[in-house]
Amino acid sequence: MSASRPPVVIDNGTGYTKMGYAGNYEPNFIVPSLISTVTEKKNQGAAKDDVGDLDFFIGLEATEKRLNYNVDYPIRHGIVDNWDNMEKYWQRCIYQYLSCDPEEHYMLLTEPPLNTPENREYTAEIMFETFNVPGLYIAVQAVLALCASLLTKQDQAGKNASVTGTVIDSGDGVTHIIPVFEGYVIGSCIKHIPLAGRDVTNFVVQQLRDRGEDLPPDTALDIAKKIKEMYCYVCPDIVKEYQKYDTDPTRFRQVSGKDARSNKEYKIDVGYERFLGPEIFFSPEIFSSDFTDPLPDVVDTTIQACPIDTRRPLYNYITLSGGSTMFKHFVKRLERDIKRKVKDRFDYTQKKYPGINVKPIDVNVVTHPFQRFAVWFGGSMLASQPEFLGYFHTRQQYKDIGPRIARHNPVFNSVT
Repeated sequence: MSASRPPVVIDNGTGYTKMGYAGNYEPNFIVPSLISTVTEKKNQGAAKDDVGDLDFFIGLEATEKRLNYNVDYPIRHGIVDNWDNMEKYWQRCIYQYLSCDPEEHYMLLTEPPLNTPENREYTAEIMFETFNVPGLYIAVQAVLALCASLLTKQDQAGKNASVTGTVIDSGDGVTHIIPVFEGYVIGSCIKHIPLAGRDVTNFVVQQLRDRGEDLPPDTALDIAKKIKEMYCYVCPDIVKEYQKYDTDPTRFRQVSGKDARSNKEYKIDVGYERFLGPEIFFSPEIFSSDFTDPLPDVVDTTIQACPIDTRRPLYNYITLSGGSTMFKHFVKRLERDIKRKVKDRFDYTQKKYPGINVKPIDVNVVTHPFQRFAVWFGGSMLASQPEFLGYFHTRQQYKDIGPRIARHNPVFNSVT
């Protein structure tokens, strides 16, 4: 089986949608996942506008204020919430941004962990009925991120390593810890953390306002996002980091600019926010009273909940995915804290059962060059392999069986 054109890969992330053709190292387009549609009028006459379905905007165009337009986020926490707007969003992405005919391209879409089978079926209906695609594959984002990490490790790829590891996927709206063993997602052990990049941005805004900085209200989130991406990092110890800033003023930074709307210049000093922002992953109690479990503890709990014979390889390969894992020293802090948890458990076991020879568990947090777009890169590389095309659900299978074919996809184990 072969596709006449390169397969199209669309990664429906929480805050942004990445799209492009298979085989690329980076997506061709990154579009914010929002859409603005016309508000329906109550006393509308019998005459109907023939181009009403085309009168909508997506991405950055949707953020502009227009009269009688509603802005909607069709994807919430990775799950499609508004299918009508999602279909329009896909339509604009495929025809305008990618400028391709979907009838000539196989389509690979991504989904979050624990996505409902009904959502997969409805996605298949839209793709086969509306866009008439020749083939469709719906892949779990964590598996693609793990494949992306393994594909960049030449030594493991040469050994035909299985798709096994723990994926920490942290984007703009939510963080997931997903254990994957030989291509299968252990769904009962997936953990969800309601903290991600958007919460770091909001925390930076809160800290700047509490300190009395002259923060323009219209562009406060944009300024905080800029500070987060340019200056924030993870520190090994909060108390020592405070002392460093108190004794070394050169650690402070300054952000300046001009507000586009008020045409007013601003200068903002950036200090403790540099390390306090990402600290919400390791000390969430400083940000929220509802969720207080640090990320290393959640990762350790997730792996411990898995079957006992899968835990060692899951600890041995912990990989990161998403923009919120790109903070400087994030990998070192996470690996150090998880190793402490594992070592404490090992020492306790040795002390309680001195006669048992227990082997220590290796903990490795792996980073790779495509960490920010790991899901996209994994899907792009896999879809570009000729043998992977045989795993797509074809249009003929959809006609014979129906949308329930999307309830199950072949595992990645034979592809690696």
